[in-house]
Formats: sequence, structure tokens, C-alpha cells
Amino acid sequence: MTPTEHDRLLSGANTLGVLLTDEAILKLVALLDLLAKWNSVYNLTALRTRDEWIALHLFDSLSLAPHVQGERVVDVGCGPGFPGLPVAIAKPHQHWTLVDSNQKKTAFAAQAVAELALQNVDVRQSRIESFRPTENFDAVVSRAYSSLGDFVRTAGHLVKPRGNLIAMKGRLPKDELDALPKDFLCDRVIPIRVPDVDAERHLIFMHHVRNQG
Repeated sequence: MTPTEHDRLLSGANTLGVLLTDEAILKLVALLDLLAKWNSVYNLTALRTRDEWIALHLFDSLSLAPHVQGERVVDVGCGPGFPGLPVAIAKPHQHWTLVDSNQKKTAFAAQAVAELALQNVDVRQSRIESFRPTENFDAVVSRAYSSLGDFVRTAGHLVKPRGNLIAMKGRLPKDELDALPKDFLCDRVIPIRVPDVDAERHLIFMHHVRNQG
């Protein structure tokens, strides 16, 4: 790790309101190293450069960290582990479950959990609609997983009463918000500025109507 990369991670996280410990920065760098090793063989991400990974995987993921609350969070359609892995590294007292149907991507995420000794992360290979945990989650998160309607329909069963489904989106998808199933409501929308990313970002918070009674 170069001092420049260390400083970039620290500065970018601070801009997002995330305080990274030295241990967290070392683990994020180790995650990048592991991604470089695996991506050369398994093509886990279409992004090719380390600079892109820092901006579009690490910073983009960490933009969620100040806004996701609760003890237990599930990342549905996690791919190779984003946003779940970076946020779990930044918030070691919050437990994350990462779920995806792709075997190669969940294998990478599981290897990262093992090599980085992330005791607050579980990885499950499963279709989202088939995943039935023993206990539901305080928050259900998706990043570029699907339309908002598909997200709440396939993952809504995973959230606890009074919990939130949080979708990470680029441009505000007004048509998707208008097309939400009638038993789901949007609580709020938070615009996000991600360091080194010249594109719109929004966090969309939703809940199931029956869960708020």
C-alpha cells in the first residue's frame, strides 16, 4: 500500500462521514489486492483499474455506511461483495449477510471474509426469493440489483417489522418510484456525492406498509 492510496482512502471516507481506523484501511487495501488476484481469472467485475475500484466499489459502497442502521443487515444481489464487505469493514459491530446466486462471486466474497478475518460477515449462495433466514434483518440493501419494484417483491420478506429496504441508485428513478407495489412506501430519498465519481447517486428508503403498524 502506498502512502498516497492510504491517504486517498482516509480522505474519501472522511468526505462521506465515515471514520476509518488504520485496521479498516489495511483490510480495504487487502480486499483490493484479493480482487485483483481473482479478477484476472474469474472476471468478477467489469472495472479494470485499481483507481476505478477505489471510487466505484469502495467509496460508492462506503457512501451507505452513515445511513444504514440496525444490528443485522443483508446485502441482496451482493455480487463479489459490494457494498457489504466495505461497509462491514468500516462498521465491525454491525453484522452483515451477503446473498447472491452467482457461485464465483459468492466464493470470492467468502474467501475475502476468511482472509480478512471478518467475524461480522456471513456469505450465502442463494436466489433472493428463496433465501429464508432464521431471523429477519433490520435493513435490506441492494446496489444495482434490479428495479425498485422487483427489489421489494423479491426481498421484502427479509425485513423485520419497522425495518427498511434501502436501494442504492444512480439517477433518481421516478418511474420506478411511481410503480412501487401499493403495499410498499418510500420513506425518504437521500442524494449522495461520492468522491471521484462524476455521476448522480441516491439512497432510497422503503418499508412494507404492514410492518409499520
